[in-house]
Amino acid sequence: MSASILLIIGIVVFVFGYFVYSKFVAKYILQLDDKNITPAHEFKDEIDYVPANKFVLWGHHFTAVAGAAPIVGPAIAVQWGWLPAFLWVVLGTVFFAGIHDMSALWASVKNQGKSIGNVCQKVIGMKIGQLFMVVIFLVLLMVNAAFGVIIAKESVEYPTTIIPAWGAILIALLMGQAIYRFKMNLALVTIVSVVLLYILVPIGVAYPVNLPENIAGLDSLRQWVVILFVYAGIASILPVWMLLQPRDYVNGVQLVIGLILLYGSIIIVNPVVLAPDIIPAIKAGDYSLIIPVLFITIACGAISGFHGIVASGTTSKQINKESDVRFVGYLGSVGEGSLALGTIIACVAGVGLLNANAGLNPDTWTSLFKPGAGNFASGGGAIVSNATGLSFEAASTLFSLMLILFAATTMDAGIRLQRYIIQEWGEIYKIPFLRKNVIATILAVGISFIMAMNGIGEGGKNEVAIWPLFGATNQILASLTLLTIAVILIKNKKIGGSLVVLVPLVFILIMAFWGASIKVLEFYNQGNWLLLVIDILVLVVTIMVVLSALSTISKTLSENK
Repeated sequence: MSASILLIIGIVVFVFGYFVYSKFVAKYILQLDDKNITPAHEFKDEIDYVPANKFVLWGHHFTAVAGAAPIVGPAIAVQWGWLPAFLWVVLGTVFFAGIHDMSALWASVKNQGKSIGNVCQKVIGMKIGQLFMVVIFLVLLMVNAAFGVIIAKESVEYPTTIIPAWGAILIALLMGQAIYRFKMNLALVTIVSVVLLYILVPIGVAYPVNLPENIAGLDSLRQWVVILFVYAGIASILPVWMLLQPRDYVNGVQLVIGLILLYGSIIIVNPVVLAPDIIPAIKAGDYSLIIPVLFITIACGAISGFHGIVASGTTSKQINKESDVRFVGYLGSVGEGSLALGTIIACVAGVGLLNANAGLNPDTWTSLFKPGAGNFASGGGAIVSNATGLSFEAASTLFSLMLILFAATTMDAGIRLQRYIIQEWGEIYKIPFLRKNVIATILAVGISFIMAMNGIGEGGKNEVAIWPLFGATNQILASLTLLTIAVILIKNKKIGGSLVVLVPLVFILIMAFWGASIKVLEFYNQGNWLLLVIDILVLVVTIMVVLSALSTISKTLSENK
C-alpha cells in the first residue's frame, strides 16, 4: 500500500468537506449573515473582545485546539492497523468535528460571545448549564495537567527544541506589537516571524538546553512543569493580541509549512505502509480491542469537546464578521484533521525508513510496533530527511518542535478558559473576589499544577491513566455541545437541519459514554479513587443533561405543533 494514496484520498475528502458540505450548512442551516454585528464589535474592550483578521484568528483557533492530541491519539490508534484510524480521522473531521466546531462558534457568536456552558444554561436550563460547566472545567483541568507533563517530557527528551520553542514567545510578542500597535503589513510580519523561528531551529540543535538534575528536590521534569505553569499563568492574563493570538497564528503558519513539507516529502519518497489495514485479532472478531476505544483514543483529529470550549471561550470574542465563523471554525477542524492524517502516515510508513525498524512489516506489526507520539517526530523526520537531504536530527527536531508548540498554545488557552469559568462562577454565585483576573488565574494555575505534579508519578504512569479518561470526557463534552446546538436549531424550527448535529451526536455520545463506563471498573480495580470519582461525576452529569435536553426538545416540539 502506497502512503501517497492515503494522503490523496484524505485531502480530496477534506476539500469536499470545506468547499461543499460546510458551505451548505453555513448557508442553509446556520444562515451566517455579515449584516449582523458580532460580539467582538459590540463589546470591544481590547483585552478579550477584539475583532481579528480571519487569517490571524484561524491561526490562533487552530493551534489552540490542535495541541498534542491529534498527534498523540493517532500515534496510539495505529497499533490496531491503519484503516480504522484513517477512516475515523477523515470522516470524523468532515462530518463530526467540522460541524461541531463551526456550530459551537456560531452559537457563542449569537449569544454575546458566551461560553458553550453559558449557552446551555440559556437554552436548556440554569441548573443543567451549571452541571455542564463542571464537565467543561474538568476537561480543561485534565488538558492543562496532561499537556503540561507532555511538554515537560518533550523538553527533557528533546533539549534541541528549547531555544526555538521559547524563542517563539519573543517572536510572538514582537509580532503582536508590529501588527496591532505599528499596523505593519501582515504578510511581511508573517514572513519575518516564520523565518526567525526556523533560524532558531539549527541554533537549538547546536545548543541543546538541559536543566540541572536536581533543584530543591525537583528533577528536571518537575522543574519544567513549574516553569511551564508560571509562564501559562502570566500568558493567560495578557491581552489576547499581545501574545496568545500572534503566537497561535505563527504556530499555525509553521504547522501549514510543516504539513506542506511532510505532505510533499510523502509524495516524493512515497514510502510503503508497513501496518496492516486491520490487525489479525480484530479481523478474527475481537472487536473489543477497538470499540469503543478507538473513538476515545482519537479525539482531536476527529471530534473534540475541547474545541467547543475554545470556540466559545476565546475565538467567538474575536470574530470580525459572521462569515468568518465557517472559515475559522470548520477550516480549523480540517487543519487539525490534516495534522492527524500526517501523523498516521508518519507512523505507519515513515517509521519504516529508520534502520532500527528494518524488521517491521504487516506480519510483525503487532509484536514490533511501539505506539506513541515519538513516532510522529521520528517517522516524519525520516520522510523529510529522505526527500530533502536535511539531516535526520534537524528534521525530527522540526516535528518535535511542532508537538511542543501546539501543546503549549493549548495550555495557554486552557488556563485562560479556566479563568473565564471561575470568573463566571464568581458572578453567578455572588463571590466578588473570584471575578478578579489575578485571583481567578492563580486558582486555575494552582489546581492544574497540582494535578500535573500528581500526574507525573513513577515513570509517568498516572499521566497515562489520565489520557483515556480525558478522551472519554472530551467526547462526552462534544456530544453535550452538539445536544445544545440541536436544541437551539429545534427551537428555531430547523428540525430537518438539526440532523447534521443529531447524527454525530448520537454516535459519539454512545461511544464516549460506553468508554467512560468501562473506565469506572478499571479505576476501581486500580484503586485510582481520584479518577474514579471524576469519571462517575462526568457520567452522572451527562445523564442529567441529556434527560433535561430531551425534555426541552419534547416541550418545544409540542409547542411548535
